[in-house]
Amino acid sequence: MEDVYEPFLMQLGFLNRTPRGRVVTAAAYKHLGMPAPMNGDDGKGQALF
Repeated sequence: MEDVYEPFLMQLGFLNRTPRGRVVTAAAYKHLGMPAPMNGDDGKGQALF
């Protein structure tokens, strides 16, 4: 999956690579007709303290 689908999904703007792993974008949720989570997670991580 990493070699074929991941680059395609990233090119479409549906997937981002972050230090925490792969993150689905708001565009992907919109494309699927699903509400995006409202946690404000932009994939940049949170401070521990």
